[in-house]
Amino acid sequence: MNSELLKRAHEKIPSTAVLVNLISRRERELINGAKPLIKPESLDVDKCDIALQEVAEGKLIAEIDFDAIAKAEQAKTKWQKSSVFSVDSLYADM
Repeated sequence: MNSELLKRAHEKIPSTAVLVNLISRRERELINGAKPLIKPESLDVDKCDIALQEVAEGKLIAEIDFDAIAKAEQAKTKWQKSSVFSVDSLYADM
């Protein structure tokens, strides 16, 4: 992995988690035969470096659906609240 490409890609996508997931997914696509969005310097360039260069050049971006994240968090919070019970209610009939 080229550290200079990594630095440039990280400037475009500051979230390490998002960058790792994006590069991983794109690398998998390239391994499975997807065409690069940039022209590689040679045929033996690492797929990870191609993905990093695509991000660094702005050819590959990450879109985040904040509404979907908010809905998932609401559902998670709602489920956690509904599943909470007290020990006293278990032994109330005794």
